[in-house]
Amino acid sequence: MDTLLVTLTGQDRPAVSARLLGVAAEAGADVLDLEQAVVRGRLLLTALLQPHEDTAELTSAIQRVGQSLGLTVTVEHGRGDNPARRTGRASVAVLGAPLRATGLAAITETIGRQGANIDRIRRLSRDPVTTLELDLSGADVPALRRELALLATEHGVDLAVSPGGLARRGRRLLVMDVDSTLIRDEVIELLAAHAGREAEVAAVTERAMRGDLDFEQSLHERVRCLAGLDAGVFDEVRRAIRLTPGARTLVRTVRRLGFSVAVVSGGFIEVVQPLAAELGIDRAHANKLQIRDGKLTGRVEGPVVDRAEKARALRRFAAAEGLPLSRTVAIGDGANDLDMLATAGLGIAFNAKPVVREQADASVNVPYLDTVLFMLGLSRDDIEEADRLTSADDPAAERGACLNSPHV
Repeated sequence: MDTLLVTLTGQDRPAVSARLLGVAAEAGADVLDLEQAVVRGRLLLTALLQPHEDTAELTSAIQRVGQSLGLTVTVEHGRGDNPARRTGRASVAVLGAPLRATGLAAITETIGRQGANIDRIRRLSRDPVTTLELDLSGADVPALRRELALLATEHGVDLAVSPGGLARRGRRLLVMDVDSTLIRDEVIELLAAHAGREAEVAAVTERAMRGDLDFEQSLHERVRCLAGLDAGVFDEVRRAIRLTPGARTLVRTVRRLGFSVAVVSGGFIEVVQPLAAELGIDRAHANKLQIRDGKLTGRVEGPVVDRAEKARALRRFAAAEGLPLSRTVAIGDGANDLDMLATAGLGIAFNAKPVVREQADASVNVPYLDTVLFMLGLSRDDIEEADRLTSADDPAAERGACLNSPHV
């Protein structure tokens, strides 16, 4: 079949597409494809039309429309529709603050060298981070992840490679670490401060998070420092906790999308459970401190929530939600999160230690937890819409930290 590929470029103004489609309608043409993008007020509009009458007259009419609007018009004659998209659909989210051309050039070159094709690009956010989503076909997701992870470190960008198409949509389970991920604090250090042993506990925590110490042994060593504290200390610690910027927005937005949300922590359920309830998080799993006569004994009750148990918890949560592991997303920052990140369909390292960034599927190195939403394919407009809907129900709701910028 004969087709016309029409391209209009120039200063954007209202009703350009309406004028183009109007002359196509008058000529009885069919629309096979239509795409439009506006960047800083500059328009790019493309239409693939199948005319059923005189193509010369339609071409002239399109040229007259472009001239009247002050736009540059090209009309290419050809045959057939767009070529069929290849299988192996994938999505690459690239974040930068700023997003430099050198990094993006290296990423797109690698995609081409892998044999994948970039079908579409759209911007998801501008301030305080710039996020682009690249829609690919012909991609080998595991191989592309490995290649692009090296470039992300080299060029200082954050990125996530995910299966595209329907695999990117629909309900998911989001599982987060708590200390230094959902919150900015290490709860055991807040508790230790009340016992006057904060520096001692912080040193052990740092060694454990780097993977230099066995987590279970380090936990028992740190918990012994808490012996004798009054159980009322939990109320004081809960009041002192600082949420990571964007934490409320992340939880609120994914819940509005129908996601289930869980937290799993090497910290303590006495603090984690009330925090989860406050944020509307569905499930929480953490260590339980032993209390006798209203005092902490310096011991933990039951099995320790270590890196293996975190992964098991993710599996249990997914099974309870009736979701395959491919529909799970995990976020963490320390070595004890590695098994959980590896088990999830998408494991995201959040401001993490080097050993975690190297092994995770994706990495975020800006201080806003809600930037994870961009890696899931949501745009800033999507997030703000969810925020407006929530604010209508709860005027006191926190705006997203990533979005709370005078430049947005």
